[in-house]
This record gives sequence, C-alpha cells and structure tokens, in this order.
Amino acid sequence: MKIGVLKETPLSEKRIAISPNIAKQLIGKGFEILVEEDAGTKSSFKDSDFTSVGVVVKKRNDIFKESNVLVKINPFDNDDLKLVNKDQILMSQLYYKSQPKLIEAIAATGVTAFSMDAMPRISRAQDMDVLSSQSNLAGYKAVITGANEMTKIFPLMMTAAGTIIPSRVLIYGVGVAGLQAIATAKRLGAVVEATDIRMETKEQTESLGAKFISVDNTGEESEGGYAKEASEDYVRRQKEAVNKSLFQADLVITTAMVPGRKAPVLISAEQVSQMKNGAIIIDLAAAQGGNCELSKMSETVITNGVKIIGTTMAPESVSTNASELYAKNMYNFLLHLTEENKFKWELEEEITDGTLIVHEGKIRKN
Repeated sequence: MKIGVLKETPLSEKRIAISPNIAKQLIGKGFEILVEEDAGTKSSFKDSDFTSVGVVVKKRNDIFKESNVLVKINPFDNDDLKLVNKDQILMSQLYYKSQPKLIEAIAATGVTAFSMDAMPRISRAQDMDVLSSQSNLAGYKAVITGANEMTKIFPLMMTAAGTIIPSRVLIYGVGVAGLQAIATAKRLGAVVEATDIRMETKEQTESLGAKFISVDNTGEESEGGYAKEASEDYVRRQKEAVNKSLFQADLVITTAMVPGRKAPVLISAEQVSQMKNGAIIIDLAAAQGGNCELSKMSETVITNGVKIIGTTMAPESVSTNASELYAKNMYNFLLHLTEENKFKWELEEEITDGTLIVHEGKIRKN
C-alpha cells in the first residue's frame, strides 16, 4: 500500500501529516511512503530527512497519481479533488458537520474519506485523537504567547525595590487545551482560575492548583467526551459568576468549542469594556467564530486597552512537535484500520464507523 503525504496549502500552516520518524515506522510495517517535495520544510524536516529513512520524495501530481492513500492535516480543497481518483482513500481533518458542501464535493469524486477530527472519545482511540494531541500544545503555547504580550510577569517576586504581585490568569474551558494552559500558567507562578460548563472538570482544575469558578447549579453534562452547547440561562449565569475574575484578569485564555458548531460567545463586547487596561485575551476558538464577541481570526484587535488575539495557536507555531504528534496519531489509526497492509473495512466497528465519512462516493454521515 502506498501512502502519499501532501504538502499543506494554507499559507499559515507549517505542519506535515507524517514525520520522518513515523514514516520509518510505517515502512517497517510494510507500507510505502511517498512525500511531496518540501512538504516538511516548515516543520524543520528536510527532504533528505525523509529519503534517509526510505521515503520517496515526489512532485505533487505524482503523489496523486501513485498513492493508494492520501494524507493531510487540513481538509482536501477543490484543487486537490481535481487530482484524486475514485479508488483512492483520503485522510485528513474534514470538519464534516460544518462543511457539508466539501463532503458533497468529496463524495462526487467517488473516493473514500476518513475524518481525523471525528475520532470518537473512547479510551482505545486516545492514541489516535488528533484534537487532543494538537489541543495540548495549544494550551501550552497560548500561555507562552500571553506572557510575551503582557506588560507584567507571572510570578510573585520580592525585590529590594518592592514586591511584584503575581499575575492573574483566567481560563475558559477545561478540556485538553484548558488543562495544559492551567498547568503551564501555574508553573510560571500565576494565580489561575478556570471555568467550564461541565462540573466534572472541577476536580481536574483543582488538582492542578487552580480555582474552579462554579455556576450556581449542578452544571451541564458532556456529550461523547465533548462539552455540549449550553442553555441561554446557563450562559447568562456563567457570565455573572465569572465577571469578577474576568475584570481582574491580566490574561484570559478561551478554549471552548462545540464540535460541528459555531463556538459559543462567552465574553461580550460589554464585558471587554470593563476589563483591566492592558489585559490580554487569547481566543483559541477564533477559527470557529470565537469565544470573544470581538475576536477576528488571525488578527489582533485592541479595544479599550484590551488586546484580543484570535488564533488557533499551537499547531502552526510549534509545527515540529505538532507534526510529530499528529503523525503518531495517524500511525496508530492506519494500523487500526489495516491488516497486512490492506484495509479491513469493519464498517460497524466504533472507530471506523465514527471516522468514515464517505465510502466509495456515498456519504455516511452529515
């Protein structure tokens, strides 16, 4: 089986779906790996890093012609789909719930397509979960970026000239990204608070030494391992409970997303107007509309002295590590789906069923 690794086309994207180390492991399992020229350059992987482990480096058109499986990180676009043939299998993040037209275009080519972001949140799929591996890095890098943007330091510092009080950090969403943000901010010496609609995250927050801001009810439950969309009443009461901490915060990191839907607005323009001058908001949900009403993807907005940075953050900015983790997820997924280098096609198996969006030109999930 020939696996073709394509260069990512978005200008801001620096990752690659398969790293040289994982390519070597796949070759050891009997797969042939083809990589597009310069596909790993922005992740600090040279073409020679790939060829030295047995990978064949090819031009883009040749990758499409010769591969049985095509892998990417970002969704296949219209230019990609012009080059595929119906016998090929596509693997990438497809965001199928929010991109129905893309799924229809994929199906029209007759191919089969797996969506890496549709991985079910079950224990045996943890090592294939790209959302978790990438979000973990996002939480870390969001704190580091916030520290760089702030005009204050994080830790308590006692000097001959006086005492510097620690910065205050507020984190919305205690998922993978939020937990890593909490841990990183605590290590840097900040006073950290966090909030989430799922009361089950309270213990996780407190285990890292942060304060959990509770809303006056039993909270909302998660759905399939993800936070589900909260009711309007809950959102209102959450804002009331969090406002005091928000208005005191030096750095705010928002991570709340609902799969397949627009991100919930957790910080309104009115709330921003009451925040401290010089405060920073890092909105990791900007690509899905943003948790802050004023966020704009890939832009920095300054209003009333508050700097709002809309970003997806980690995957692009720490592309070497992000590529290595994504590649390991892909490796585990490929081994799960295949036997003796052939796809098993166990359509009712939970992981296969959850991620197989298009099969031989037919849409299975929408």
